[in-house]
Amino acid sequence: MNKHQMPSSSDNHKSSLTHSENAQAQTSRTPAAIEVRGARVHNLRNIDVDVPLGKIVGIAGVSGSGKSSLALGVLYAEGSRRYLESLSTYTRRRMTQAERADVDDVCYVPAALALHQRPGVPGIRSTFGTMSELLNSLRLMFSRLASHRCPNGHYVEPTLAVAAMQPIVCPECGAQVEAPGAEDLAFNSRGACPTCQGTGIAHIVDESTLVPDQSKTIDEGAVVVWGSLIWSLMTDVCREMGVRTDVPFRDLTDREKEIVYHGPMVKKHIHYVSKNAQQDGELDFTYYSAVNTVKNALSKVKDERGMKRVAKYLKDGVCPDCHGTRLSDAARAPRLRGIGLDEATAMTLGDAIEWVKGVPDSLPAKMRPMAKNICDSFLDTARRLMDLGLGYLSLDRAGSTLSTGERQRVQLARAVRNRTTGVLYVLDEPSIGLHPYNLQGLVGVMDDLVADGNSVVLVDHDTQVLGHADWIVEMGPGAGADGGSVIAQGTVRDLAGDARSVIGPFLARQVESGSEERATADGSAAAAAERVRPVVPEGEVFDMGTIAMHTRAIHTVHPLDVRIPKGRLTVVTGVSGSGKTTMVLESLVPALQAAADSAGSTDSADSTDVALPAHVQSLSAPGIKHAKLIDATPIGINVRSTVATYAGIHDELRKAFARTDDAKRLGFKAGDFSYNTGRLRCPTCDGTGQISLDVQFLPDVQVDCPDCHGSRYDKQADAIRRPFGGVAKGSGTGVGGAVEYSLPQLMRMSVDEALEAFDSGRGLKLLRQRLQTLHDLGLGYLTIGEQTPGLSGGEAQRLKLASEMGRAQDDSLFVFDEPTIGLHPKDVLTLLDVFQTLIDHGATVIVIEHDLDVMRNADWIIDMGPLGGVLGGRIVAQGTPDDIRRDPDSLTGRFL
Repeated sequence: MNKHQMPSSSDNHKSSLTHSENAQAQTSRTPAAIEVRGARVHNLRNIDVDVPLGKIVGIAGVSGSGKSSLALGVLYAEGSRRYLESLSTYTRRRMTQAERADVDDVCYVPAALALHQRPGVPGIRSTFGTMSELLNSLRLMFSRLASHRCPNGHYVEPTLAVAAMQPIVCPECGAQVEAPGAEDLAFNSRGACPTCQGTGIAHIVDESTLVPDQSKTIDEGAVVVWGSLIWSLMTDVCREMGVRTDVPFRDLTDREKEIVYHGPMVKKHIHYVSKNAQQDGELDFTYYSAVNTVKNALSKVKDERGMKRVAKYLKDGVCPDCHGTRLSDAARAPRLRGIGLDEATAMTLGDAIEWVKGVPDSLPAKMRPMAKNICDSFLDTARRLMDLGLGYLSLDRAGSTLSTGERQRVQLARAVRNRTTGVLYVLDEPSIGLHPYNLQGLVGVMDDLVADGNSVVLVDHDTQVLGHADWIVEMGPGAGADGGSVIAQGTVRDLAGDARSVIGPFLARQVESGSEERATADGSAAAAAERVRPVVPEGEVFDMGTIAMHTRAIHTVHPLDVRIPKGRLTVVTGVSGSGKTTMVLESLVPALQAAADSAGSTDSADSTDVALPAHVQSLSAPGIKHAKLIDATPIGINVRSTVATYAGIHDELRKAFARTDDAKRLGFKAGDFSYNTGRLRCPTCDGTGQISLDVQFLPDVQVDCPDCHGSRYDKQADAIRRPFGGVAKGSGTGVGGAVEYSLPQLMRMSVDEALEAFDSGRGLKLLRQRLQTLHDLGLGYLTIGEQTPGLSGGEAQRLKLASEMGRAQDDSLFVFDEPTIGLHPKDVLTLLDVFQTLIDHGATVIVIEHDLDVMRNADWIIDMGPLGGVLGGRIVAQGTPDDIRRDPDSLTGRFL
């Protein structure tokens, strides 16, 4: 039994604790569970459920079953809303507030914090160091413990006088030394580089834009900025500088070109004649080179319009003064253990930990107690981040470049450091991006949160993480309209033996392998699973051809010699930061795309005379003309993008309705049925289906449009109906054996419902094919009119793949970046079927993945590592799953 384990569940799955148990707990003023009654958020079916407090509670279920609706839409929404409502009106006006959840009652819910699957993208001033708060400790170290520079450039040995705010005198020259405070070393404050304002990025003149057509002479306008940003007479001044202006620019000498681009600002005497020859005269004019012309224009920009004129001649580059460190010269001056703050932040977290450990011993004995306190603060947080598999990140890494999983783990580590108590933490798929080896650190963080008196609710599909939960609530049984109910709950062992549970058979592996107590790092948590794909006979993996790539070292990745079998499923594995993304997304994919673009109509993508990425030495990919990246980036940016529009379903429906007698009689064409631009879109909400209500002191409320009720269409569209085959759904009406629907009605159907409704309709072959493809990809539960920005990462990937299914793919290579994100183990089996369909059509499939079931079903595995950052970046092992399982150097092999 787990140390926090709850009693077994009864047959009533609407409440995990009996009323007498909770009543007894309430008498002692310590409720045992959050009581949810009548929850109807999204597809929840008026459910009642008790969520134990002070425990780790997992919420499981197939994609779309209502897990996030319960965890985020009810528990987090009510916990955060009630806390915010306890604040003053003045404070609430300055905060984004959650709407009231659609639920009858939620009792005993603590103040809640949510760590979302997709945390917000940090701003330009955020780094890994600021987000993790490690930079605060580092700045304090360099302020209190470092050697400081006097005005004459001498360094003063570390002294306690800095912390005591006593005067410091340089022993060499006698000058007074003013030691900087921690705030003086912050690039978001007084320590910022004055050139880039602490961003590390500066506007640099893009010289390639200054003379776009080198076949022109300067007299003909070759230097485009001498005319658009400054007076055209600069051509005359340039002539006086000794540059020939009547020959093509490409024929100028290197010295002449240097004068054009970077010549000095000197005055020259010219004879000026206006273009219409009505004015002339003698002038003394300062020469502005092409680069100085842009810099001068940039210095005078006062508004957006002015910036637009200059921006086309600029590019963002590393700040020339701080060299990307973001810090001023003064902030880079203090030295500790022989380096400055800029050099310390350039270290990876793993290297920084080792460096910080040596700080106290490098100081005078009197300073060591203070140094140890400061360093321990750094090390406590850093070790937790290391446990979460983030040791490969450098402290100066821009926050915007971190993956969603990395950002979520930084938030999680910060939550533990804050040592809160009595808080409900809602974690949305915290295992995203984590190798099985790194999951040990994740479950340790959750244990620490509970040990501090908090409650943890996690939405996840990873059985290794769920196997660590004290209590599991399973939603289902299906997705969308078929979900929204609590189908099982209890301990891991309870669900493993519950016939109603969908996750139960997968959790049973954990129980059978003795892993219910804790998932261990030696691989005991990963019991072998059945392979669902055909096994390629030994020795035949490369029979269909080979893709080969040689790379130089880049980032923390060493030179690589990569071999990938064509027409097979290759899985690239390794712990976080081991180099998977660099090898596949920064090397292989751009190299293949460059080679394919150069090859044009030829039969292969090879690297002969191709501009490959600088670090890619060679590439051989015979027969590959297309490299297609299927990633989890959201589809669309606003509510107008829906499943129907993206999958091409809406176009076919508009054509079908335009052919009806009613549409012809009323003069409506296919374009009129568009809810974005057509005449039939709802005029009240302009085809969005929603309106925003402005409520003073409260957040804006998005509600269904009162006129179209969320359908996006005008009432006229409801009157135009078309007969379809199948069984009537919703408010469809039957005529002569067929069923009639309006377009707004169809948009409210799920993919599976629409597929059934169109079962025997005439002239709908293409429409049925597209719906069938979505069904085969495991997306049958999605509503046709569902907004695509709200889809999960896994749903977005599969929707993108829909257009690729069913066609010959012999010349295509597909790359998937962690496609199992958000997928239930049952849905992973569907995904494997999709991979096999692509391979059956001739495709080569490469998957970056941590999921063990995907690894076990690979034809070939490339295992990167052995660890992350500087301790990784090598191909540790490659071969079939059996080869990897037997390889003692492979961490992945331990779990297979």
